[in-house]
Amino acid sequence: MGGEYLIVLIFILFIGLLATGMSVPYAILLPGVLYLYLEGGVGALHGLGITTWGSMDAYTLTAIPLFVLMAELLQGSGVGMRVYTGLSRLVRRIPGGLLQTNIAGCAMFAAVSGSSIATAASIGQVALPELKARKYDARLATGTLAAGGTLGILIPPSIAMIVYATFTETSVAKLFMAGVIPGIVLTLLFMLYVAVKALMQPDIAPVERGELTWRMVWRSLVDIVPVLLLIVGIMGAIYTGVATPTEAAAAGCLFALGIAIAFGNLTWTELAGCLKRSTLMVSNILFITYAAFVFSYAMSYAGVGEAITEFIVEMHLSKTGFFIALLILFTALGALVESLGMIVITVPLLYPLLAAYGIDPVWFGVVVVLFIEMGQITPPIGINLFVIQSISRGKLSDVVVGTIPFHLLMFMLLLMLVVWPELALWLPNHISNK
Repeated sequence: MGGEYLIVLIFILFIGLLATGMSVPYAILLPGVLYLYLEGGVGALHGLGITTWGSMDAYTLTAIPLFVLMAELLQGSGVGMRVYTGLSRLVRRIPGGLLQTNIAGCAMFAAVSGSSIATAASIGQVALPELKARKYDARLATGTLAAGGTLGILIPPSIAMIVYATFTETSVAKLFMAGVIPGIVLTLLFMLYVAVKALMQPDIAPVERGELTWRMVWRSLVDIVPVLLLIVGIMGAIYTGVATPTEAAAAGCLFALGIAIAFGNLTWTELAGCLKRSTLMVSNILFITYAAFVFSYAMSYAGVGEAITEFIVEMHLSKTGFFIALLILFTALGALVESLGMIVITVPLLYPLLAAYGIDPVWFGVVVVLFIEMGQITPPIGINLFVIQSISRGKLSDVVVGTIPFHLLMFMLLLMLVVWPELALWLPNHISNK
């Protein structure tokens, strides 16, 4: 069988395994190993040892377990609930009420979790009972939580950005800084939409009553400021060059532990639970990363990357045409593959094309993450849809319909990034540890 036909069959097998519901890392790993064996025999498998070592021997990846543990400590100790409660007091009088708290809470928790799923699940568990009790519109309530959760992979620290940096050898610090302004802009777009919607249709969000006293403001600040200082400290240390992302994450874990003890309800049992949940989550992330390195090695062995690069270059696509092709690609993948899977499948193949189109890899990293955000709320695989639906125990269709306006807002941000690349590049270009 010719090499080209074998590659096509391997990709069909890969899509087929995903369609049958096989776990993403296995669906990536098995076709890669099978191709190596069929094409090069046992000799081709010898390279798996070096690939295995090289995939995990990456200093960049050490930040992932630290950021995951930091988020687990804050959420497991109840600090996350205190932050949501504090925010609800401050923003409840804004049109949209608790829906605005959903967006603000997701944005703030995103700045410590680095994970879309963790953000959506954490805020959703706290918010949905209150939203139901106060008779908020079910579609908009679940939509704000599913879409707000996607901020977890755009607002730094972002696990998706760390994985992207691992495959492209791009500075994690610059990627983190590149996500700050787009993350803030997207948060404000979400909140603006909710406010306008609530003003036009007052029945979807009951007006929150009660006076906001100075005592309530003080209580809210006590709930919010410790975590806010943690976020500012981490990002400030990275921006000024005082610490690398991994060092900042390690320090963040220690401070998060202190916050969990002082302001939360962290017990020895809950600490053990945090460590267990962190281990399971990190193991899954690293397994996906490892599987992707093996698949990437197989595609490199087959020369797929060079062939795709040559094919696209020979098509003479304009930069606009290239972006349209990316949009179609990621929209299709978003309906089939979860976030990290999208990165590890596409980035090794697309990265060589960036130089041909004069695209900054840091800017491209933010665009890829934005595409992945859309995938998180794109049926049928959009994981955030199922996370929120399982918590709300409502109709999945309500969650899907509720996220549609937020899809459009993400497209708006994407257009803004294309027209004004400095939205993403201004902070990285001024970072101290270049």
